Amino acid sequence: MDSDIRLYFDENVETAVADQMRERGIECVTVRDLNLLGDTDENHLQRAADMGYVLCTYDSDYSRLHAEGFPHAGIVFAKERTTSIGDWVRGLELICGVLNADDMKNHIEYL
Repeated sequence: MDSDIRLYFDENVETAVADQMRERGIECVTVRDLNLLGDTDENHLQRAADMGYVLCTYDSDYSRLHAEGFPHAGIVFAKERTTSIGDWVRGLELICGVLNADDMKNHIEYL
């Protein structure tokens, strides 16, 4: 898949989602890859923004940070317990196929 969107998965999203996106040619990183389990939401969002990565999460605390004007490279939310790995993959494929990195800046998408 040809996309300039890169994905940053917080610790709550299953690592299998990142694995599936990598298989589809999407650049991504997980909090586990970075050895940053337990870091604050603010730090994760700032780091993802600094790296130019869209943050993928189940954690609604990121919507508060967005509402407070915290700049970011984009956030993708899903509902925990009702969103499968396949739902994540299909939703992210659609986002990466339709939007670009500029579209995602300071923007939220919901799966």
